[in-house]
Amino acid sequence: MKHRLLRTLKLARNNDGNVLVEFAIGSGLLVAAFVGTFQFGYTFLQYNNMKNAVARGARYASLILYDSPNDTPSNSFQSAVQNMVVYGTTTAGTTPVVPGLTAGNVSVTVCGIGSLCPGYTSVLGIPQEVTVSINGYTLDAVFSRFSLNGKPASTYTYQGIWEPF
Repeated sequence: MKHRLLRTLKLARNNDGNVLVEFAIGSGLLVAAFVGTFQFGYTFLQYNNMKNAVARGARYASLILYDSPNDTPSNSFQSAVQNMVVYGTTTAGTTPVVPGLTAGNVSVTVCGIGSLCPGYTSVLGIPQEVTVSINGYTLDAVFSRFSLNGKPASTYTYQGIWEPF
């Protein structure tokens, strides 16, 4: 009987397998932390690329010839700005700066000709500001999705030449 008691006590003090259990618990936590970090980093990278593209498109729109007599941009103006945002060039390309982004997701708004711009006290009859934003785009962030409506957006004061037909 004493022999069995000693053997049971010896088994209770045995540390074999503790490392395996600690590794299983620790690796699960580490994998979760790494996946979360990757998710955040990838989402932030894609959003930052989109924000830079929108700013580039808005700056381009603020400097080029505006050829519409009202606040509604002409098709040529709008498509050039949309292509600048989506492809980084004024002509349609094959690879967008952010996967899945299309010209239909890019909104171009001009104010000052027939509408009052925020921060201005009167309508001057010439373009005052150009705003470019993303609408209806779903950012696929590997493990989840985020819908973007109205953001990112960028507004520039219009500094180009206004030549309505």
